[in-house]
Amino acid sequence: MPRLRLDLAYDGGGFSGWAAQPGLRTCQGEIERALSTIAREPVRVTVAGRTDAGVHASGQVAHADVPESLEVVPQLANRLSRLAAREGDLVVRSIAIAAPGFDARFSAISRSYRYRIVASPTPDPLERRTAAHVARPLDVDAMRRCAEALVGLRDFAAFCRPREGATTIRELRAFSWALEGEVLTASLTADAFCHSMVRALVAACVRVGEGRLGLAEAAALLEERRRSPLTGLMPAHGLTLVGVGYPPDDLLAQQAERARARRSASDLDDA
Repeated sequence: MPRLRLDLAYDGGGFSGWAAQPGLRTCQGEIERALSTIAREPVRVTVAGRTDAGVHASGQVAHADVPESLEVVPQLANRLSRLAAREGDLVVRSIAIAAPGFDARFSAISRSYRYRIVASPTPDPLERRTAAHVARPLDVDAMRRCAEALVGLRDFAAFCRPREGATTIRELRAFSWALEGEVLTASLTADAFCHSMVRALVAACVRVGEGRLGLAEAAALLEERRRSPLTGLMPAHGLTLVGVGYPPDDLLAQQAERARARRSASDLDDA
């Protein structure tokens, strides 16, 4: 069966997350329904990084194995978007025959997220769907130092919602803060993120910025081996998956094999 690569974007506000759930509107559920309608047989979709309810994506990637009878034409992406979306809240940017060995999840070598915060006692109402609101004054320099202290190959158990049999070791490759006007933006890149890790990392920095958590306390969380109540969790709607990185085409299968060997079946990227 031909394998398709789908590049997607969606407003997570109208979905109960990525993963299909009975009786709920989800990104996976809508895309699979639309693809199955077009292909005239059931089609399953595998995604690079599952997102929670309310989390957005501008650079999501998925794959689907489809029957040979499905004609891959330029109009297919638009047709799929129309069938899957409600008032344009999900867009299939492109569909193409995937390179040999491509697996949207296991071939990925990095995921990048952005988290936006409006730091103001009177937030702009136009930001309410895509940015969290923090009314307290924030020490941005302290937040930057906190982010720098968390970068590296670490056990992020204190920042992850536990999954039985899953590892919490991740390589956080970049974590930075940028301030423009009243909007603070965190940018994070890792090989993968475990469940709720991004929002917990951001929350820890916010608590440092508010003076409720010391820098040394935040760094010491890396020594914890279970989820810590000190991290907190930021709201989902401030988070966006902005990109997924892959190796060159001739290394896709090799990367997928390595990733499968390293991660258990329940160890999904899930932010």
